[in-house]
Amino acid sequence: MRERVRQARKTLNLSQKEFGKKLGYTQTHLSMIEVGKSAIIEKNVMLICKTFNINEHWLRTGEGEMFCASLHEREFQEIFSKLTPDTQKCLLLIARELLSVQQKLMRER
Repeated sequence: MRERVRQARKTLNLSQKEFGKKLGYTQTHLSMIEVGKSAIIEKNVMLICKTFNINEHWLRTGEGEMFCASLHEREFQEIFSKLTPDTQKCLLLIARELLSVQQKLMRER
């Protein structure tokens, strides 16, 4: 994950000092994270994702897109992750139905 923190920082064209400052970290602390001398705790992950609109799944696994598509998507992901599996299934059914309705409305225009 430390490599992806560095990759995100470089993609944002920020120095360690600038990136760290936005997170409330010193350049030294961020450097230690990037080289693996300081663990990336849950709080760090959430703060990095929220501050820079980073896709949490990408940061943790390297899969998917680096950045979230929108603030709405990020909020939806946060809410979805807190739901029980049964509630997640229900929400997916509702979302599929909304998509179907939207597609029908778009065709009628």
